[in-house]
Amino acid sequence: MEYFPRMIDKYLSEWAESRTRKPLLLRGARQVGKSTAVRHLASRFKSYVEVNFEKQPMFAQLFENSLDVNVIVPQLSAMTGVRIVPGETLLFFDEIQECPKAIMSLRFFKEDMPELHVIAAGSLLELALEDLPTFGVGRIHSMFMYPMTFDEFLVANGEQLLLDQRNAASAQQPLADPLYEKMVMLLRNYMLVGGMPEVVGRWVESHDYLACQEVQDDIIVSYEDDFPKYRRKVSPELLRRTLESAAVQATKKFVYSQVGDYKSAEVKTALDVLYKAGLLIPVTHTSANGLPFGSEADSSNRKVLMMDTGLMMRLLNMTTGDVTELTSRILTADITDLVNKGSMAEMLAGLELLRYRTPNVRHELFYWSRAAKNSLAEIDYVTSYAAHVLPVEVKAGRQGGMKSLWIFMREKGLDWAVRCSLENFGTFDYHDAEKEETRHVVICPLFALSQLQRLLEQEDG
Repeated sequence: MEYFPRMIDKYLSEWAESRTRKPLLLRGARQVGKSTAVRHLASRFKSYVEVNFEKQPMFAQLFENSLDVNVIVPQLSAMTGVRIVPGETLLFFDEIQECPKAIMSLRFFKEDMPELHVIAAGSLLELALEDLPTFGVGRIHSMFMYPMTFDEFLVANGEQLLLDQRNAASAQQPLADPLYEKMVMLLRNYMLVGGMPEVVGRWVESHDYLACQEVQDDIIVSYEDDFPKYRRKVSPELLRRTLESAAVQATKKFVYSQVGDYKSAEVKTALDVLYKAGLLIPVTHTSANGLPFGSEADSSNRKVLMMDTGLMMRLLNMTTGDVTELTSRILTADITDLVNKGSMAEMLAGLELLRYRTPNVRHELFYWSRAAKNSLAEIDYVTSYAAHVLPVEVKAGRQGGMKSLWIFMREKGLDWAVRCSLENFGTFDYHDAEKEETRHVVICPLFALSQLQRLLEQEDG
């Protein structure tokens, strides 16, 4: 299959060129493109050795008696028939969670063979690492990988020129109407197709939603096939039900009782496993009085996002039996209708906010809400800009439905906010008569979240 460029390519190249690099652990859910990205990087090296511990369990035996890399590397060379030369060879351990001792060995590569480029990846790594509390902190570098962003989807579909136009647009010079309409159409496609590389590949080939759905179904089955591996922590049936319930409850405060006849503690454990597997993304409540948000976070009060909009649609179909109405709304509805109804736009915004950040850290998403009597208020996401709190509301109308935003900004003494919508680029001001203050709102289109920092800098100017 054709390789589609990914954001992480740049970071992998920088790692490969760094003189102070450490063995790299590439973390993320199954089938988000980790192995493919590593193989793409491998083209820069004179030689490449890939060991998949799931497909080739016999390699695990090499790590049983010794973690001395000066012993292990010649044995790997002999097993693969490829001479492993530090500085010339990329050594890749795939599905490394199947061999905990290989995970333990990674730190010794940094100490005893620092010139050798070593990458490890795995789909169920987080749970394996829990059992290895001292696996190599400080001696191993991690990167986190997700499904394809909307920008990556555009490039895969040959829309680099359109992307260039969008990246040059601003509040002062919005996209021309035909380009704007085309961008909205492509975003609608992306909502249904999602960002799983194999699904995107099928879409590029066929432009057939049904063909994409077949691949999405296969991916979901492969995830469910993994569930028995977590049996020690939680039952496969409870994991399946929790995942399906998360699709139904996406972007809402997660209600444990909706999963079924299980104790809250059991559902909480299942959610935790699905977070660690990368299938669900938590959005945690914060008081948002300042940075970091985590210092005021309430982990018992969370909303949940699915890792991918396309997979969410398929899970909804499996759970409710029919998503025809939602599909047709995405494809044909009025923009205001599309954004205001259903959770798809809010979920997409959250995923995009997460994915455009540096992959070197496991980032978190936060939201704010207040449940005071006669004064309910909620901000979809809170992030930061220039070391200040920045509220992000996913809305369609110009000022309608923005009451929560004004309450939040007044309460926190904020001047800037973002409305993420399907409008074109723009800004507007809101005069708070009670406080005699003016609030500035930057309109960031849903299809331009990678440009949020640039848009804010332009306005802040």
